[in-house]
Formats: sequence, C-alpha cells, structure tokens
Amino acid sequence: MIGFGGGCHWCTEAVFQSLKGVEEVVQGWIASVGEKDTFSEAVIVYYNPMQIPLEVLLEIHLRTHKSTSSHTMREKYRSAIYYFNEFDKEVIEQILQQLQKKFEEQIITEVLPFAEFKPSREEIVNYYYKNPQKPFCENFINPKLRLLLKEYNLYAKTEQLKHL
Repeated sequence: MIGFGGGCHWCTEAVFQSLKGVEEVVQGWIASVGEKDTFSEAVIVYYNPMQIPLEVLLEIHLRTHKSTSSHTMREKYRSAIYYFNEFDKEVIEQILQQLQKKFEEQIITEVLPFAEFKPSREEIVNYYYKNPQKPFCENFINPKLRLLLKEYNLYAKTEQLKHL
C-alpha cells in the first residue's frame, strides 16, 4: 500500500485504476505531519508488487502529474508520495534518486509519512470510469491514459483503455 498526491485525485485515481497489478485505489484526501498536516487530494493504492514493481508505480506517478513544477495550488494538489513505514520511506527515496536521472528538471515530489485519510464523497469516487465522456476526462485524464498505453503498455489494462 502506498499513497500518491499530485494533481486532481480524479486523474490520479484513473491512472492507477488503469494498471495491472493494482488491486484497489481509494480516492480522497491525505494529511501528513508537521507543516504538511493539511489535507491534500490524493489516493491510496493497494498493489501486488509481483505484478507491478514499486519503481514502475513511482515513475508513472511522476510522469502523470506536474512533479517538477511548483504552482499556487500545491497545498490542495501536493506532489507527494506517502509512506506507511520507515523501510518504505528509504526504498522510495532510493528509487526517486534513480528516477531523477530520467528528468531534466528537479523532481519536487515530497516523500511524506502518512498520518490521516478522509475518503471522497461517493458521488465522485471512480469519477473517470463513471464519466469518460465528460470534458474534464477527455481534456485532462485521457492524455495521461494515452501515455500509459504508449510508455507503459506492459502494465496498462489495455482492454479497459481500448476506447482511447
């Protein structure tokens, strides 16, 4: 289990729901500790590491939101990876160091301890797969899912994404 915060949780949820080896995605708001104790849009991803490695999940997360740029909405849309134990923190930080080599700009995504979770309202859970024709989905989520098909086809649920 791992938490991801980036852009809108509708986008993050759809990306991870579209991957083989991901067993469940829970959309909502995650808070960390200290200065990051405010809630930010995020998802908790339950996955099978034998089907999809953590390295792949982290790279997909970094490539499907603005992981190298700051903007004024970073409190609501915090670029973060939330860990649940200290061992995971060390592994995540090592993977991020390796992934940095694939990016021209500095990755700003923070590695933060998970503290608290609030689930989204039921009517917006599974937003993309309930509303794939909505303009938001077509304009913001579909490009991310096309990236999965192009760059991470081995891990993409291609049958689920055939409408793209």
